[in-house]
Formats: sequence, C-alpha cells, structure tokens
Amino acid sequence: MGRLLAWRLSEKGLRITLFESGSLEQPTGACHTAAGMISPLSELFHCPLRIYQLGMQSLQFWPQWVQQLELATGTTVDYRQSGSILIAHPQDRSELLQFQQELIAKLGHENQSQLQWLDNIALHKLEPELDRFDQGLYLASEADIDNRKLLPALRKALQQNRVQLRENTSAECHPGTVETANGCEAFDIVLDTRGLGASSAVPGLRGVRGEVMVVETPEVQLNRPVRLLHPRYQLYAVPRADNHTVIGATEIESEDLSPISLRSTMELSSALYSIHPAFAEARVIETRVNCRPATMDNLPIVDSTPGLIRVNGLFRHGYLLAPALVTQAEAAITKQIQNSLIGEVT
Repeated sequence: MGRLLAWRLSEKGLRITLFESGSLEQPTGACHTAAGMISPLSELFHCPLRIYQLGMQSLQFWPQWVQQLELATGTTVDYRQSGSILIAHPQDRSELLQFQQELIAKLGHENQSQLQWLDNIALHKLEPELDRFDQGLYLASEADIDNRKLLPALRKALQQNRVQLRENTSAECHPGTVETANGCEAFDIVLDTRGLGASSAVPGLRGVRGEVMVVETPEVQLNRPVRLLHPRYQLYAVPRADNHTVIGATEIESEDLSPISLRSTMELSSALYSIHPAFAEARVIETRVNCRPATMDNLPIVDSTPGLIRVNGLFRHGYLLAPALVTQAEAAITKQIQNSLIGEVT
C-alpha cells in the first residue's frame, strides 16, 4: 500500500519521502508473502459487499497502472486477467452449489452473468489438467498479479521518480511529523500505511496469520488461479512462471510469525495432491508465513485528519483493495491541500 501510494503520488509530481522499517530490496511484509490474487467475486462469499465493490474498482485500475509501470521501468510485472475457477470433489459438490447461490444472493440475479457454471467439457477446455473434476464455476473477471515482480518494479519506479527512500528506519506517524530514532521530521502531510506497525494508533487492529507454500513441478500446467472448495477450508493454487505454483488457505487468529506448522503443511499438500496426482512429486521451494493487518470488522480504513492520513486494515485483500484505497487516499490528500490553500488565503 505504501509503495503503490508513493509511486502514484510521485507520478503527480509531489515530493515524497518513504520510510520503510525493513529493506525495499528484500521485503518481508505481507505484500511479499501473498499470492497476489485480485478476486472480488471469490472473496464475496465470506466478505461484505463493500469488499467486492472496492475490488471491482481496483480491477479497472490495475491493467493501466501495470502498463505504466512496465513502460517506465522496462520490467515485466506479469498481470493476468484470465479469471479463476472454483472446483469441488463430487462428495463436496454442495459446497460449489452453496458458493454459487450465496454469490447470486449478494449480487442479485441481474449480475449473475459474472458466474459461469462449467460442465465437464467446458471445464476441461479451460483447464485440461483438472480431469479429476466434472464441474466447476468460472469467474471470468478475476485477475492475479505476480507480487515478486511487482515489488521490485515499484522500487525501481520510486528511484526513477526521485522519491527519498529511508530504508531500515522504523517510524511513528503524527500529524505533520514523522518520528524516528534520529528525531522528528516535518512534512505537509504524513501518510501512515504501516499495517500492524500502527497497532497503537488504530483501535482494534489485529494480526491474522497466513501460511503459504510454493511448489515446483513441470507436470502440472494450470492457466489461472484454481480454488478447491472443501467443508473445512478453501485451498487456492496460483500458477507462476518457472513451473511454480503458490498454494495457500490458512487464516489463523494469531500474530505468531513462527514457521509453518506440520498440520498446515499436511493439509495444503494433501489438498493440492487431490487436485492432480502429479503434484505428489512437486518440490517444495518455499514456505511463507506472515500476518495481515485486520480491523475488528475486517473492513479497511482511510482516516483523514489535518496533516495525517491513515490507510490500514487491508486484511487478506491487499492486492484486491490497494488501487481503490489509493484513489481514496489521493482524494483525501487533495482535500487537505485545498483546505490548506484556503486557510493561507483567508
């Protein structure tokens, strides 16, 4: 959120200083851990309509922003809008039907065209590897982005735009002031996007643990994110370059950052194997653990007071919500600048 907002503001010619508690070259935050799915329809099953609405807004911004970023930096970000597919084993078919019915109830029948029920032939045409499954649900508007390529591209763009980067610098945010170990620095507006780092300033903010695995195999070639519905969890599998697949499902009410548990490893692995038997010989390349910042109602906040704007609580929807929240923050900045100018005139 901080990097994306700093880039958009620097594109408008504003002078930006970005404070980062760690390293921008080797990030460790939730944005680095995530699978990068931009899936407003999939998330609507568990979330309020507001998340879906913000996500649909973000889907309008991402293609243009990625194109601008790639042209400016000469890099490839790998943004893909090929939709996503939801599947369930025959014994769990009711999960798929319930998912469809819940989405129609929230969207209204006039919008159910966003959901496409797939029979055996249609499913295998989109994803030939899913030959264990006879039915599925296709959400054509959804997208995903390779965060491991996006973050370096943003860093390069910030450097090109002469954004002052203060890495390995923890900061406290106050109206018009940023406080670090070296003292206080004054700014026209301070933008607080620290996530869990702002726990003392955002009432009710909590961390929700997520665990992800990355496996490698040339034997399974998926074309888009696939979600497996199960009575106890939803596994997602997101294909990446170099025969890598990012898999995850866990959502644990804990701020524990210790390594992935044996239970989670077994559940993720067995669920992935049930999608395609060739995953049995996949190599585990990486495991990732992090905590997402969430508010009490799991909705994001964009809070504006003179000299300070806080953006937080993106929860498990970082890449889904970020562009929409950037535009809200930009509007709040514009309003503060206008109020400041009016104050100077009067």
